[in-house]
Amino acid sequence: MSRAGAAFDSSIEDATALLQQFDAIHKEQPTTAEVLKRAGLVMALTAWETYVEDRVSEAVYARLKAVNGSPIGTFVSNKLAGELKRFHNPNAEKTRRIFVDYLEIDVTTGWKWLHFEPTTARKMLDELLAKRGDAVHRSKPLNAGAPAPHLIKRDDLEKAIRFLKGLVEATDKALHE
Repeated sequence: MSRAGAAFDSSIEDATALLQQFDAIHKEQPTTAEVLKRAGLVMALTAWETYVEDRVSEAVYARLKAVNGSPIGTFVSNKLAGELKRFHNPNAEKTRRIFVDYLEIDVTTGWKWLHFEPTTARKMLDELLAKRGDAVHRSKPLNAGAPAPHLIKRDDLEKAIRFLKGLVEATDKALHE
């Protein structure tokens, strides 16, 4: 496993802890507990974003080892660092693009595991990122009358965490092949 993968495993535990906290308090404080599911999704996808940034850096620096300190090595390192400062919401296309640009590897073709094929994995990642945007920017819709359905269901968060763990394993595997 890559260092980025190990860091992801540690970071995704924050989302798992939030899900456990939700389970512990949702019966006594149902309205307050809902924020934990939204926060869990945000934390899970932040772990993914950090993984992508760390993993591409890890692989690029390994390739640059022979030219470390040279003008070309410095140029590529600086270019990647600048790009990562602007790298947000790593959907399937952005993830594919950064790995292709710096490593000439389309990691998304390796997103195969259990019940996922590259097409379904790409679609699910993009849907989760869209849902994260809603969770962050539109967390509580104003609604007169009946309460609006919860944006993030408990099972959705649990599935998202499992999905992202599988995605990280598949990405690491694609880079090792």
